[in-house]
Amino acid sequence: MGSVRWAFPCAAWRPCRQEWLLAARLVQPEEKDRIGQFVFARDAKAALAGRLLMRKLIAEKLCIPWNEIHLQRTSKGKPFLANNVLSICSNYNFNVSHQGDYAVLAAEPELQVGIDIMKTNLPGISLCHSDGQDYCSSSIPNFFHIMKRQFTETEWSVIKSMSNEWMQLDMFHRHWALKESFLKAIGVGIGFNLQRIEFNVSPLQLEIGKVYKKTKMLLDGDEEEEWTFEETRLDDHHHIAVALGKQEGFVQKHSDVCSMEPNQPQFTLLTFEDLVASGIPVAPEDSAYWDNFCSKLESPVKQNSLSRQDCL
Repeated sequence: MGSVRWAFPCAAWRPCRQEWLLAARLVQPEEKDRIGQFVFARDAKAALAGRLLMRKLIAEKLCIPWNEIHLQRTSKGKPFLANNVLSICSNYNFNVSHQGDYAVLAAEPELQVGIDIMKTNLPGISLCHSDGQDYCSSSIPNFFHIMKRQFTETEWSVIKSMSNEWMQLDMFHRHWALKESFLKAIGVGIGFNLQRIEFNVSPLQLEIGKVYKKTKMLLDGDEEEEWTFEETRLDDHHHIAVALGKQEGFVQKHSDVCSMEPNQPQFTLLTFEDLVASGIPVAPEDSAYWDNFCSKLESPVKQNSLSRQDCL
C-alpha cells in the first residue's frame, strides 16, 4: 500500500453501450440507481467514475475482491468501506471528488485525506458548497460579492491582488478547493463557518503537473501544523487540493506527516480500461440503463461552465 493519486477524464469519456452497461454492473445496485437519476449525462458519468475509482482502489490496494466490496456513507455523506479488514489496513483512508472535466481520488495508508477539484472557466459562474447551497452569478464582481462571507479579509486580499479577473477567479477556486478538501477530510459540511479557516497560499503561481506542499492553514487564527495540503494544477483550468491530517487514535507522531511520503505523488491519468481492469460484476446487465443514459442531455443547454457537482 502507499499513497495513491488518480484522475479520470470523465467529461471526455463517450461510453459506448458495452462500456456503460459494464460500468453499471460494477457498482452496488443502490449506487447505480442513484446515478441513473441524474438529469445530465456529464453528472452521471462523473458520479459513476467516482464509484469505480473507489472500488478499483479497494480491490487493488486492499486485495478485497471487487464483487465483495461494500461501500456505505457516513451521516455526512462521506463514503467509507464497510467490510471488515485486517488491522494493517484499518487506517487506510480515501476520498474522491468530481467537477469540471475530471473525477479524482486520493488515498493514504496512515492519514486522514480529503480531496477537491475545481475548474476555472468563463463566463457564467455557479458553485455548490458542501452545505448543499448554490451560489450563482453572471459576473465575477457580483459573484465575489455573493461569496464574501466564505473567505477572510486576508484571503480576499490575495484573490483580488491578481492582475486580471481571470486570474482572480482562478485564485478564488484555488482557495475554494483548499477549504473543501479540509472539510471533506474531517467529514463536515453544513454549519461549518468557512471564515474559521484561512489559507496562506504559496507559491502564488503553480506549474502544471507539479505537486506543492507549502500552503499553510490557520484554524481560528492559529496555524495548524498537524495538517498538510498538497496542491496540483492538473492543467490550465483545474486545481486539485489534497488535505492530509492525523487520524484519530493513530499513534504516528504527526510531525512526520510531511516525511511519510518523500516522493510527492503526482496524479496518474487513467483510461476506462484502467478503471475497470480488476472489475467483477456485482449485478446482472440492465439494458434499460443504457436507454436511460441515452435519453439524457450531456449538460444544460445554457451551460454554466463552472457548475458544481461534487461528491464527498
